[in-house]
Amino acid sequence: MSLQSPQYRIGEAARLSGIAAASIRYYEKEGLLAPQPRADNRYRLYSDDEIHRLRFVRLCRAMDMSLDEVRSLIALDVSAQSDAHAACATLDEHLEHVRTRLVELRTLERELLSLRGRCDGKGGHCHVIEALHERADAGPVPPPQAAHKRHV
Repeated sequence: MSLQSPQYRIGEAARLSGIAAASIRYYEKEGLLAPQPRADNRYRLYSDDEIHRLRFVRLCRAMDMSLDEVRSLIALDVSAQSDAHAACATLDEHLEHVRTRLVELRTLERELLSLRGRCDGKGGHCHVIEALHERADAGPVPPPQAAHKRHV
């Protein structure tokens, strides 16, 4: 008699993994999770291994990794790579993205603090809105500082 892993419908897989059912379907479409077989009643069924994979994806996404970075780590995990440290390159790339975003966020914080400094609660109009209109009247809004691809 073989022991078979429990099979969970998508709602239960969502609860166990902490990932919404719609996201599970999306991850299947994106190739982060293999399309799951359907039972006779047409429900998708997920094993403990798939629940673990979903948790792995969720952990990576919680660290703000892009789908491509997650896909790379999954590929490294399932292939018998001879380079045991190949995942470090993916992490180094992600660290560079995080550092770039930190610079961008610090700049944004300074701009917001400057804008917030315009709010003194005096007068019959909002100085923050006034400052935004002044910036809009100054011409085209400059593009974000970094010209890198948006990290998704």
